[in-house]
Amino acid sequence: MEREAQALADRLATQDVMVRYAACLDERDWVAYRDCFASDVEFHGFGPQVISGVDAWIEFVEGVLDRFEATQHMLGPPRIVLSGSQAELRTELAAQHFYHEPKGRIFSLWGTYRSTLVRLPERWCIRRHALETRATRTDDVYRQPQ
Repeated sequence: MEREAQALADRLATQDVMVRYAACLDERDWVAYRDCFASDVEFHGFGPQVISGVDAWIEFVEGVLDRFEATQHMLGPPRIVLSGSQAELRTELAAQHFYHEPKGRIFSLWGTYRSTLVRLPERWCIRRHALETRATRTDDVYRQPQ
């Protein structure tokens, strides 16, 4: 029973990392966002090169998101495979990015995150994070709420 309780706690903790990942990204809370990652994290599929290290990643993300006034990253429930102190997660993604200029332009992305999380003594965190892009679309149709 104790092992089952630990597995359930690990599932909730790993899912929470992904929820925090999306919320902190959209809120631009870089301090809390940084806590989602191991210091030696690697990122795949976000550009032509692998991005290594949490500092390099946050610098990259801040630069990319500067062009948007708002974003919304919506995640489906992850498929979680636990193996001791490691977890493999597959999480479906639908993300909206609202440009500063031109007003009304929106970039949409649909894809899958494949993430490897590790349990450190104080928390679960992402050690490897990959984006598999399914489709993207840019539209000039949205209107901001009045």
